[in-house]
Amino acid sequence: MVRLNKYLSEAGVCSRREADRLIESGRVTVDGKRAVPGMKVEPGQEVRLGKKRIAHGQEKIVLAVHKPAGIVCTEDKREKKNIIRYLNYPVRVTYAGRLDKESEGLLIMTNDGDLINGMMRARYGHEKEYRVRVDRPITDAFVKEMEEGVRLVDSEKGMDVVTRPCKVEQVGKYTFTIILTQGLNRQIRRMCSALGYQVERLVRTRIMNVELGSLKPGQVRQLTKTELEGLYEQIKENQDAGTGRAAK
Repeated sequence: MVRLNKYLSEAGVCSRREADRLIESGRVTVDGKRAVPGMKVEPGQEVRLGKKRIAHGQEKIVLAVHKPAGIVCTEDKREKKNIIRYLNYPVRVTYAGRLDKESEGLLIMTNDGDLINGMMRARYGHEKEYRVRVDRPITDAFVKEMEEGVRLVDSEKGMDVVTRPCKVEQVGKYTFTIILTQGLNRQIRRMCSALGYQVERLVRTRIMNVELGSLKPGQVRQLTKTELEGLYEQIKENQDAGTGRAAK
């Protein structure tokens, strides 16, 4: 027997937390009856989300995708340029971490709900690296302020936060790389704007141990065994470290 939320997660439907919400909302049935939180299912029982039957134990798919600019990280079918429709992958996968519409670069897409959940937890501090081009020459002061933390204020969104210290390296007159360990909405663009710069191009080149490499916009590849092992290991280490910090 396995808990229903774990069953849904391992089937690639969503994270366990989201599974709990789906169960509580009444959208999940087991053998035709409405599921309840905390219940377990046995082999042979029929699990459905709405009208869709959910098969357990399908192969886990983890993809590296080069999202082009203009494609939206959403599952909303009303958005014609959503990443799910654009990718059109034969197995249902979704994104583990977003990129805004104007940005491009590496997305990890998977049917492993636990992996998505682990990667989306901001407190675990997973590294993400970007290459950014701005509209005017970069100065030493700009690099220093970006590295030490920038105050972001947006009264409409209720935002008033200083970004975590990060690593910034100038690689050209107008270009720099930046490694973040947090994922605020449009963070790099907001940081640059707060310092008087506008982003002209933003490409995510790495997520943890997975690199964009030579993937061209629109191209997809499955992660290698080495990448997968490293990815899962880093998530586990960061989760353990996060649990340790929370216990103090």
